[in-house]
Amino acid sequence: MTIKLYGFPPSHATRRAAVIFKELGVPYELVKVDMLTDEHKAAAYLAHQPFGQVPYIDDDGFVLFESRAIGRYLVAKYAGPAQKGLMPTAEDPQRMALFEQAANVELGNFDVYMNALSWEVIFKRYSKLMTDETIVADLLKTLNSKLDAYEVLLSKHRYLAGDEITLADLFHLPFGNTMGSMGYDLLTTSSRPNVSRWWRDISSRPAWQAVKENA
Repeated sequence: MTIKLYGFPPSHATRRAAVIFKELGVPYELVKVDMLTDEHKAAAYLAHQPFGQVPYIDDDGFVLFESRAIGRYLVAKYAGPAQKGLMPTAEDPQRMALFEQAANVELGNFDVYMNALSWEVIFKRYSKLMTDETIVADLLKTLNSKLDAYEVLLSKHRYLAGDEITLADLFHLPFGNTMGSMGYDLLTTSSRPNVSRWWRDISSRPAWQAVKENA
C-alpha cells in the first residue's frame, strides 16, 4: 500500500518530508491539504494531527506527524544498504552522536530563524501586514553569525555530521531554498566557501530538484 502524505505542496515541512521519500525512492501519494482555506484546522484533519499543522503520513494505518520524525521513520523502515548512513545508529555511537548534534544545529540554529524571516518577508504579505525591517535586519545578522559557525564545521567535513550526507543536511533544503528566493545570498557568498560548496552539493541532488517547488 502506497504511503499517503497529507500536506500543502508548497509548505516547507511538507517538502522536507517529500525530499526524504524521493531520496529513498519510496513512492507516496500526496493528499493535498488546502491551508489557504484552513483545511488543516478542520475536525477531520485534527483527528490525525491535533496541532493543525502539515504534514502527516499514513503508512497502512500507522499515522505519524512532524516532518523530521517522518524522515527518520522512512530511513529506519525503508532505507537500503547504501542509504542507511542518512541516519547513523547506536552501532556507531560516535557517528550517531555527530548526526544528532547536526540535527539539533539545524533545528536550533537555522530553522527557528528562517521560520521567523519567512514570516516577516513572505507570509505577512498574505495576511496584509507590514514587514518589520528592524526584525528582518536582526534575523539576517543572527543568521550570518550562525552560518559563520557552519563554515567552521564544514571546513572540517564535507557535511554537517561528517563526510557522508545525513538527514541533518537534507532538512535544510526547504528553508535554504527560500532564503535564496527571498534574495539573500547567505548560503552562496564567497566569504563562506565551505558553506557555499555544501549548499551547492545538497541543493543539486535529484531528490530535491523533484520537490523543490512543490511536494
